[in-house]
Amino acid sequence: MPRCDHCGSHVSDRFARVFTDEYGDLNACPDCSANAGIAEVSRERARTGD
Repeated sequence: MPRCDHCGSHVSDRFARVFTDEYGDLNACPDCSANAGIAEVSRERARTGD
């Protein structure tokens, strides 16, 4: 089962397919960011390496 690379929480395969970046990293999930901003948080964390 996939995990968020930022907080380590489990996510569904479907969630990972949608929000994994081009390098295969999943930088945000509902447990560590607001649902409405997951895509934005993921992009920001990918840029900063946070």
